[in-house]
Amino acid sequence: MDQQQQSKRLAGEAAAKLVKDGMKVGLGTGSTIYFTIMRLIERVHEEGLRIQCIPTSESTRELAERGGIPMTSFASVDHLDLVLDGADEVDPQLNLIKGGGGALLREKLVALAGDSFIIVADASKQVEQLGEFPLPVEMVPFAYETTLRRMQAIGLSPQLRMQDNQPFITDNGNLIATCHCGRILDPAALHNQLKAITGVVETGLFVGMAESAIVSDGRIVWEVTR
Repeated sequence: MDQQQQSKRLAGEAAAKLVKDGMKVGLGTGSTIYFTIMRLIERVHEEGLRIQCIPTSESTRELAERGGIPMTSFASVDHLDLVLDGADEVDPQLNLIKGGGGALLREKLVALAGDSFIIVADASKQVEQLGEFPLPVEMVPFAYETTLRRMQAIGLSPQLRMQDNQPFITDNGNLIATCHCGRILDPAALHNQLKAITGVVETGLFVGMAESAIVSDGRIVWEVTR
């Protein structure tokens, strides 16, 4: 296991310790949260940990259910005690770019339902300013070409995300525009600009939502708060 994988494992397993018996938990998507889920599976079997979870993607659902973690839905619960998720970038104010895995809409819906939203990441995700990682924007398939042109009109360079030479389709049946923004000076303003474009469903900018971040460099784990 290389240093980055070790960082992800340490952060992911540290985050799993935050889950208490009886909690309703939002489980995110990605390579760091994978280790959180695997540790929670162990705790369910070893400790008899009783939790109910809502996943942010079908891949997370499949992994957790295979391991015996019970699922629930927003038809049955109106809030979550804790939401654990990864990020592609985290700035000092805990603003985030998320959605590299294409699950940004569900990630944001789940995060908004959490009493506590905590990011789990390796140290490479910490940045002074958002924008080096391309910003994912989820959009409806109909007339997506015009949606891309409207993004271009506000100074972005969007590209349709592809997978196996076909447009990438989200779990919601939508498309992803990958926007190369450069340094994002005002994440909230850019988010609002994009949300005002007809055809845009959600952006990968998570502004002022995270309570803290559990971070590791492969040797130690620390917590970042605003």
